Amino acid sequence: MKNKKTTEDYINALQNQKYKVIGENQHSAVKTCHWTKESIKCKENCYKQDFYGINSHRCLQMTPNIYCNQRCIFCWRAWEESPPQQTPRKWDQPEQIVEKSIEAQKKLLSGLGGIPKRIDKEKYEEAQKPTQVAISLLGEPTLYPYLPELIEKYRDREMTTFVVSNGMNPQMIKKINPTQLYLSLDAPTKQKHRKINQPVPENSWEKLQESLNHLREKERTVLRITSIKNKNMEKPEKYAEIIDKHNVDFVEIKAYMYVGYSRKRLEKENMPSHEEVKEFTKNINEHLDYELIDEKPISRVTLLSSGEKNTKIDE
Repeated sequence: MKNKKTTEDYINALQNQKYKVIGENQHSAVKTCHWTKESIKCKENCYKQDFYGINSHRCLQMTPNIYCNQRCIFCWRAWEESPPQQTPRKWDQPEQIVEKSIEAQKKLLSGLGGIPKRIDKEKYEEAQKPTQVAISLLGEPTLYPYLPELIEKYRDREMTTFVVSNGMNPQMIKKINPTQLYLSLDAPTKQKHRKINQPVPENSWEKLQESLNHLREKERTVLRITSIKNKNMEKPEKYAEIIDKHNVDFVEIKAYMYVGYSRKRLEKENMPSHEEVKEFTKNINEHLDYELIDEKPISRVTLLSSGEKNTKIDE
């Protein structure tokens, strides 16, 4: 059946999921991270705080492009609601996106100010001025043509920058140098990549390899493996071969979580336990000379390090 979804349908679907779509041309979005709110409420922090030293309560989660060029089966986003057109007719400028994203974050957090007895007031005040931006919310950020400039605009505000990419745009991967660059590696082989990530671009596996080849040029690099039970937790030696070849600084191995739209495509049984993720990590590391240096059971995630970079960003 022909996809009759429109941009308006897609934006409405995102807004129903509490995303704040921003900018004149409606291609950027902000959504307050669960862990940001938990930190302000004096509960649990994001695993990225434990692993890398960023402040969960001062982290802004956003994207400059709400459209994606993959259809990953494990994604909790509403890509089924996305129209065939993958890019807007006109792009907003980086400075506008930075301004609007910080403004949106403040509005999204404003409700917490109404429950002063249940929050850390100092954290709440600090959260009004974010010091970290995760450019990873949804869509594929490297499709935004001014991504290098966007990163610099956030840096001008003394914010660290994490960019998460699927590697389908190696030309942009070559251009950018955020504080920390993530590439997703969700399959050990080309055939499995087609099944798990369902990429739109032709030669997608080759594009991913080209992006991986650019990692040696970057400041700090992470490969993220989303582990799906009975789907991609196999051939650990193949994952290790890719990791070793490209000498990435860190590897995050995280469980698929049965949430959002992914429940339309997968079963709850596809969500591995933390112990299963840890065992998978050990299986991969049997073929590497990395070290398992941290884990966060509540997030079902482990961290491997090559030992070449300090884990904490400010060290």
